[in-house]
Amino acid sequence: QVRLVESGGRLVQAGDSLRLSCAASERTVSRFIMGWFRQAPGQEREFVGAIRFSGDTSYSDPGDSVRGRFTISGDNTEDTVYLQMNNLQREDTAVYYCAASSSGDYRRATSYTYWGQGTQVSVSS
Repeated sequence: QVRLVESGGRLVQAGDSLRLSCAASERTVSRFIMGWFRQAPGQEREFVGAIRFSGDTSYSDPGDSVRGRFTISGDNTEDTVYLQMNNLQREDTAVYYCAASSSGDYRRATSYTYWGQGTQVSVSS
C-alpha cells in the first residue's frame, strides 16, 4: 500500500520562499513518477511538477505556470520528494498535493493512482 504524507504548508507573504515535503512509503519514489498538484477553491487541480528516478539519476519537470520559480527534487533513498517554491505570489495560494503514478501522461491528475491528503499554502500580499 502506497502512503503519501505532505508537510510544510503554511501562511507566507508574497515574495517568500517555502519548501514542501512529501514522505512516501518504502520504495515508492523509485517505483513511481511522483507529481505535485495544487487546487485552489473553485478551480481544477493543476499540475505543478513531477519527478522520476532512474537509479540515482532524477528527471524533473516543473509545470509551465511555475517554471522558473518552483523546483522539484527528491531523495529516493529516503523516499521523499520536495517542492521548493520561490517568489510566492497570491495566486499560488492552494492546497498542494503529492501523488504517485505508474503510467500515463504525468501532467494529468487522472494518471495518478495514489494521493496524499494535501497541505495548505496561503500567500498574503
